[in-house]
Amino acid sequence: MTSELTVLALAAILLLIHVLLAGHFKTRQYSTAWNIGPRDGEQPPLNPIAGRLDRARGNFLETFPLAIIALIGVTVADRTSEITAIASWTWLGARVVYLPVYWAGIPVLRSVIWMVATLALLVVLGALLLG
Repeated sequence: MTSELTVLALAAILLLIHVLLAGHFKTRQYSTAWNIGPRDGEQPPLNPIAGRLDRARGNFLETFPLAIIALIGVTVADRTSEITAIASWTWLGARVVYLPVYWAGIPVLRSVIWMVATLALLVVLGALLLG
């Protein structure tokens, strides 16, 4: 299996972690009855930690499709290389670090980490498009 596909599989686990953490903290705030119920009606705003984890999950979901396209794309097109492997691992590492940094509410560092992850994906996409 290519490094890019290994990163993709690990990223799926990271997605699950995002979903479970955000769900856990929402449930702590809104109750188990809310979680297992129909979730109809308005809820008060999330507290800061639950809100950050929910936004971090949303951010990951916004960029994960791009990662899927890039990582599967370079593998299928047989355009993997040491550069795409390094960029893939850099993306995953940045996304792993992003979660606790966002959770802790560190704004500037969070944005820098996001930029590193995005640039790493652009490297993989560049390899896919330009060879």
